[in-house]
Amino acid sequence: MSRKVKGLSLEIVAILMTVVVFWIPFYFVIVNALKDRKESALLNLAWPSTMHLWDNLKEVVMARNYMLLRAFYNSTLLTVLSIVVLVLVCAMAGYVMQRRTDRATPWLNFLVLSGLIIPPAIVPTIWVLNGIGLFKTLPGLILVEVALGFPFGVLLYKGFMSTIPREVDEAAVVDGCSGFKLFYTIILPLLQPVTATIIVTSSVGIFNDFTNPLYFFPGAKNATVQLTLYNFQSQFVTQWNLLFMNILLITLPPLILFIFFNKKIVAGMTAGSVKG
Repeated sequence: MSRKVKGLSLEIVAILMTVVVFWIPFYFVIVNALKDRKESALLNLAWPSTMHLWDNLKEVVMARNYMLLRAFYNSTLLTVLSIVVLVLVCAMAGYVMQRRTDRATPWLNFLVLSGLIIPPAIVPTIWVLNGIGLFKTLPGLILVEVALGFPFGVLLYKGFMSTIPREVDEAAVVDGCSGFKLFYTIILPLLQPVTATIIVTSSVGIFNDFTNPLYFFPGAKNATVQLTLYNFQSQFVTQWNLLFMNILLITLPPLILFIFFNKKIVAGMTAGSVKG
């Protein structure tokens, strides 16, 4: 009975922490996005006396010659292209690292783990991108996002790959499959749980990324959704109602994506560890 009480207490504490950490700030954003400029300046949790949803929404979308729409396009393009490259590169790397074992394997594992531990260096990365002519370009930013997500993706694919019997590879080779045909037609479709996990988690991270576009993709035409927060905040005057409306608009797409695919995320992250 005591164990049940302790378990119930832990669940209640976890729920309360979730409410405090996530739902209260989210409610704060919503109510202030519905207020006018004067009421939102109070920065409280009070419900607005009058609704200004459409007025704030219209002003946010039209600000600086529809910058928010252009930012949504840039962020969506960046996210889609980065995810495609990330999935293909991580899946191939994870497949090779799991199937082949030689003297270089420990070093490769060490380098992949180092990518999770060592923080990225901004100035040297800018120097490298500038040297290859990709600084302030979308391909350069895509390479940065792929490099940052590579270690996590490889570890997930490698862990799940151990659940696929080697006999599948051997049977395909006997049937005359080449290396690339074996991977793309047989192995990659079997990796759907992990692929779904990487797509959702990495999409949220890339779409909400603030620092990398700021450093590696500067310029008003290159603005992503997170950088549009600067539109309504300055040193002297802050339009809190428009700022919170902007935050609400750029928060909803990742939130909806996460809600609909949360089961696949958990399944993909636990499949390799449970079966392996």
